[in-house]
Amino acid sequence: MEGMFKPGSFKGKTILITGGGTGLGRSMGKYLLELGANLVISSRKKDVIDKAADELMKETGGKVLAVPCDIRKYDEVEQIIAATEKEFGQLDGVLNNAAGNFISPTERLSHRAFDIVVDIVLRGTYYVTLAAGKHWIAKKQPGTFLNIVTTYAWTGSGYVVPSACGKAGVLALTRSLAVEWAKYNIRSNAIAPGPFPTEGAWSRLLPGDLVKKFDPAKRIPLQRVGEHQELANLAAYLLSDFSAYITGEVITIDGGEWLRNGGEFSHLETIPNEMWDALEKMRGK
Repeated sequence: MEGMFKPGSFKGKTILITGGGTGLGRSMGKYLLELGANLVISSRKKDVIDKAADELMKETGGKVLAVPCDIRKYDEVEQIIAATEKEFGQLDGVLNNAAGNFISPTERLSHRAFDIVVDIVLRGTYYVTLAAGKHWIAKKQPGTFLNIVTTYAWTGSGYVVPSACGKAGVLALTRSLAVEWAKYNIRSNAIAPGPFPTEGAWSRLLPGDLVKKFDPAKRIPLQRVGEHQELANLAAYLLSDFSAYITGEVITIDGGEWLRNGGEFSHLETIPNEMWDALEKMRGK
C-alpha cells in the first residue's frame, strides 16, 4: 500500500486530471504531486476544486492549478490547455477521470439521464483528448493519455447501461488513437478499476443498507476492495516513461472480480421494484 516510485520521478512534468478534486482523481493526483509533478485539476464545481487544490498543496508542497470546466463544452476544454501552458509551460499527460453514473433499470431512465452520463463519460473524454492531442501534434510534443474505464466496458452490465455505453466508447477511443497517434509519440492507455470505494460515489450509487446488502468485497476472489494507493501506483506507472513501450493497453485492477462475475452491476436484478422506487426518491428524478 506504499508508493512504488522514488521521489522526484515526475519532476518537471505537468499532468491534467479531469474530475481531480474528489475521490479517485484526488488520490491519484496527490500521489503524482508527491512524486514532483505539477497538477491541473478540473471540475464544473469551482468551490470543490479550489478547496482540493489548497488542501493538496498543503499536504504535498506541490503546485496545483484548479480550472473550472464543463468538459462537455469544447471551448472550455481548450481554455484548460491554455491555462495550463500559461502556468506551467506545457502539458505532458492527461488523465481522463471525470465520469457520471446512475444505477437504475434502463426503462426507468429518461433520455436526458442517458445524455447526462454519456455526455460526461464519452463526449467529455473525447473533447479533452482531441484538444490535448491536436495541441501536442501541432507542437510536435510527446504526450500520454490515461483513461479510466470499467470492466463492464467490454462485458456490458445491466442497470448501468448509459455508463456501459460511454465507457465502451472510451475503450474504443483508447485503442484506436494508440495506433493512429503513435507516429506522433503520443501514447494512449486505460485502467479498468474494480471497487475502490469513495465516500461520495458509493453512497450515491448504493445508499443506505444497500452497501451492506451488496458488499462488493464478497464478489471479489481476493475478498477485499482496492486501496487508493494501489490505483495511484498503477496510474503513475502508465503516465511515466517507465511504460514507454505500452500503448493501447487496458489494465484491469479489480482483485479478479470481472473474471468471476462479469457485468459488475447485473446482480442488482434481485432488487424489488419498491426499493427502486425508494432509490429514485433519494436521488431525485
